Amino acid sequence: MSRTSLTRFAWLSIGAALLTIGLKTVAYHVTGSVGLLSDAVESLVNLLGGFMALAMLTVAARPADEDHAYGHGKAEYFSSGLEGGLILVAAVSIAIAAVMRLIAPRELQAVGMGLAVSGIAATVNLVAALVILRAGRKHNSITLEANARHLLTDVWTSLGVIVGIGLVVWTGWLWLDPVMALLVAANILWTGLGIVRGSIGGLMDASISTNDLAKVRKVFENYESGGVKFHALRTRQSGSKKFISVHVLVPGDWTVQRGHELLERIEGDIRTTVSDSVVFTHLESLDDPASWEDEALER
Repeated sequence: MSRTSLTRFAWLSIGAALLTIGLKTVAYHVTGSVGLLSDAVESLVNLLGGFMALAMLTVAARPADEDHAYGHGKAEYFSSGLEGGLILVAAVSIAIAAVMRLIAPRELQAVGMGLAVSGIAATVNLVAALVILRAGRKHNSITLEANARHLLTDVWTSLGVIVGIGLVVWTGWLWLDPVMALLVAANILWTGLGIVRGSIGGLMDASISTNDLAKVRKVFENYESGGVKFHALRTRQSGSKKFISVHVLVPGDWTVQRGHELLERIEGDIRTTVSDSVVFTHLESLDDPASWEDEALER
């Protein structure tokens, strides 16, 4: 599947958000529950996040050009970062509404119908989230993964609200509804911070995952038995792309052709082992002392 086709999952998120906003708004007006209001607010954030994901996936799918020689993959971090920020805003808004309801409690109405509608909305979000999460992991898209995690948070939010309203009906304690909304806000806040943290890491050129690094080093081991050495390994993640560079040291009496053929094999093995990787190698002589002076990150 091409990167461009991933936008269809953003459209799925947008469609799910529109449907759940309508359902949860109806549920709130029917019951008057601030918990259901918080649920509807989060779905509005889902909608904004879906449109941002659509825009950034479209940009990220563009091929490399003269002004962006390494591609446009980092655009995905803007989407996940904004979505994380929107989640934080939603959490604060929900908390404010919950505190106001704690100060001025309100009787809930038509609870059964409201909970049924909210349950349908949660099911819609769950199905959409699982489909998008699977696509995000399969295609290594931080945008889709962030969007799916947000939708899953929305599912847990809905379940929490349903439990809160059920407790209110069972005990008659109206304060349980806003308290549950505060717990929901805390959960949303935690998720938002995690998404923002991941986005910042990507924009700061964080290294590829430890699992992928282990795969790269395994490739090195296969060649080191033949006397080849490696150092100055540097990696970074940029959207779905993984950039890997390394210095390869071989005996000084090798011909250029022999060294070139070795590098081609090494690069091919890394690209096969680590998906979506772009590999840069630099050939050096084992016999030249200068080859050992550039092992540090900053020469």
